[in-house]
Amino acid sequence: MNRHFFEQDTVWVAEQLIGCYLVRQTDEGIIRVQITETEAYKGAEDPASHAYRGMTPRSRLMFGEVGRLYIYFIYGKYFCMNVVAHEPGMVGAVLIRGARPVEGMDLIRANRPNQSDKTLLNGPAKLTQGLNITKDMNGYDLLADPNNCMTWLQKERNLTTVKTKRIGISKGTDLLWRFLAVDP
Repeated sequence: MNRHFFEQDTVWVAEQLIGCYLVRQTDEGIIRVQITETEAYKGAEDPASHAYRGMTPRSRLMFGEVGRLYIYFIYGKYFCMNVVAHEPGMVGAVLIRGARPVEGMDLIRANRPNQSDKTLLNGPAKLTQGLNITKDMNGYDLLADPNNCMTWLQKERNLTTVKTKRIGISKGTDLLWRFLAVDP
């Protein structure tokens, strides 16, 4: 993947990320997951977006260079992982809500002990726990050096997707900006 891929409409990127692979290099080994669920968040046109009311210290990354991680803390105990994606001059990020483990299952299980395989990565906080994503990765450039600790790989096969309303929000609930893989 390259920066141009993420310099597209945020909603389009959210849908295209379904089926893509994310690879996390750790000291213990490699974790590879296939993205199965995303949600798009835009700027001033999206009342559920952190960028809706303009730039804040929290949302500043959504206004910046595409391909960077935007990590934020929710409910006082969980992290969520987004990738900044938007057209030039626009604002947006894609929340990575869920993934399917492909490699490094033992590492994922160690990061999320006592969980069933089905629920290891089926939510944004579960995903960041399973991949050991921390606030220190906020602003990390996913497109820099392929030898870095996280990289994107393109799809090997397209997955059938459905679009639905986003979940866990109270505003902008009518927008069909959540994408889910329906293939097994």
